[in-house]
Amino acid sequence: QVQLVESGGGLVQTGGSLRLSCAASRSIFSISVTNWYRQAPGKQRELVASVTTGGVTNYADAVKGRFTISSDNAKNTVYLEMNSLKPEDTAVYYCQAYRRGLWDYWGQGTQVTVSS
Repeated sequence: QVQLVESGGGLVQTGGSLRLSCAASRSIFSISVTNWYRQAPGKQRELVASVTTGGVTNYADAVKGRFTISSDNAKNTVYLEMNSLKPEDTAVYYCQAYRRGLWDYWGQGTQVTVSS
């Protein structure tokens, strides 16, 4: 079993920045697809950003150009750098590490609140 722990959330003003971290209890990200999801109150969870084992990244249209996903395998940590934040980015952010048919790990989430 692998534990994922997100951190770095908080309250920020519109236009501000935050960097979220997702730390794993052991080396997992280099052999997993890693995703950041978010869920706003009353809405479905949505995929924000992903990175494959080969380092290919993808972003939701709503965050493209503002968010950057990256990983530091030596630290067993994946990051989500968020810039130019908007009130609509307010949500609980979750990281996920999965490998189809083998494992699917989730963190507990970290709250991001962007004030207008």
